[in-house]
Amino acid sequence: MPIRLPAPPRAGCSSGIPSDRREPHPSAPNRRTALRLASGGTVGALLLGAVVGCDTDDAVYDPDPLAAQEVLARADATAASAAITLAPQRHAALTAIATERAAHADALRAEIDRVIGVYGDGTKPSHKTREIARAQSAGASGAAVPPKPPSSIDTLRTQLAGSQQSAADLARSQSGYRAGLLASISAACAAQAVVLLG
Repeated sequence: MPIRLPAPPRAGCSSGIPSDRREPHPSAPNRRTALRLASGGTVGALLLGAVVGCDTDDAVYDPDPLAAQEVLARADATAASAAITLAPQRHAALTAIATERAAHADALRAEIDRVIGVYGDGTKPSHKTREIARAQSAGASGAAVPPKPPSSIDTLRTQLAGSQQSAADLARSQSGYRAGLLASISAACAAQAVVLLG
């Protein structure tokens, strides 16, 4: 690409002031000033990006509302597996409950991970969240129940009914796929409690 040379001054154009005493036009910055301004803006933008990037890396987020439902599903799966020793005659029903609740937990985890996102190379971003509050009963807020083996089939039935109600309550506050997923989980828990353990 050819280099463009500056145009020579035109003959006969003079302001009447000797050229050695003329001051540069105040509204037209020279090339050096323009480059300084541009580089300063670039450095400033890079520094701002670095500061903002550092702030977001240290951010701690509230847990996803579905995270407590995942904990409930895994607790129910563990409880159903443990209940097989209490009622070996219901082995098939309890195994089906454990398998289905584990599948619910996996579906909830997949949705939580989808919202967090995945980088182009397949890795997940660092996403620090507060610990899920533990409680003895699950509510619409999704307070999680620590996994423990049931003392009877009636206890497991009550635990599944609580999971069903918790998923239904949370579904009302969600929309789209999440609401549908929670409604489906709620219906499955109701069927497990009433039909499989009824």
